[in-house]
Amino acid sequence: MNNSVDIEQAVNDLQTMLDMVRWAVSQFNQAGLFYGHGTDNPWDEAVCLTLHTLNLPQDMLQQTGEQLFQARLTQTEKRDIATLVQRRAQERIPLPYLINQAWFCGLPFYVDERVLIPRSPFAELIEDKFAAWVTVPPTHILDLCTGGGCIAIALAYAFEDATVDAVDISTEALEVAEMNINEHQLSERVYPIQSDLLDALEGQKYDLIISNPPYVDAEDMADLPEEFHHEPELALAAGDDGLDLVHKMLRQAAAHLTDEGWLFVEVGNSQFHMEHVYPDLNLQWVEFTRGGHGVFAISRAELVAYFAS
Repeated sequence: MNNSVDIEQAVNDLQTMLDMVRWAVSQFNQAGLFYGHGTDNPWDEAVCLTLHTLNLPQDMLQQTGEQLFQARLTQTEKRDIATLVQRRAQERIPLPYLINQAWFCGLPFYVDERVLIPRSPFAELIEDKFAAWVTVPPTHILDLCTGGGCIAIALAYAFEDATVDAVDISTEALEVAEMNINEHQLSERVYPIQSDLLDALEGQKYDLIISNPPYVDAEDMADLPEEFHHEPELALAAGDDGLDLVHKMLRQAAAHLTDEGWLFVEVGNSQFHMEHVYPDLNLQWVEFTRGGHGVFAISRAELVAYFAS
């Protein structure tokens, strides 16, 4: 497949924003790209790339309608867009890494290749404030395997009286999390902590523990599209069944939950393995209205009862 992108031809022949977006879609289709890091199709990917490069807000089209597409672009603007299109098509780098920005729960976050790009269905739970499970607003929350801190920060926005510990084993990921915490001016409520799961949190108890840990099993790791190989493997791979970290987390969690506390964990496609390994554990699988799967909830009481037996 010929993935060459002729930047000079694009700069010389194309005129409007619509021209650039249409051309970008053609380049993406020719390259056979994979989507799923913020957009799920080449058109939205091209629009997102173009708006960001032009320093326009992502909701600009909602404000202006289709007429924005007729805006003529300068030579410099066209070259900047075409250069990013070339990198996306030829290097297969996910767009959020190219523009160092991703969105989660309607909030912008800095991302680079030290952290996963946020795409968790946890966003729906956070926006609903875990309404089906949490009746009293939590005051102490743990985001375990926080990566760039997106979930922790979104939790702080959702629960304005809570403090959030943002824990990760990766010091590089925590550097990104700290940047995002400072950008959102939440340094007095969200605390980045380096720990191998709960090992460094002795004596700490939480009303709510949220975790989107590495959960990709060996078979799925081997089949991942090239785009995913730009993400840190430490944040994806979790052994043959994808549950290496979850096994340890389940054993540790009860000691760190308050009496009415809940644990929520995303395991994605490894839900099958969870149901096979823990048939007698009373896991509540979350049903999402906006898409997504593989998130379970379990109370401290259920964890205590299971491991006591």
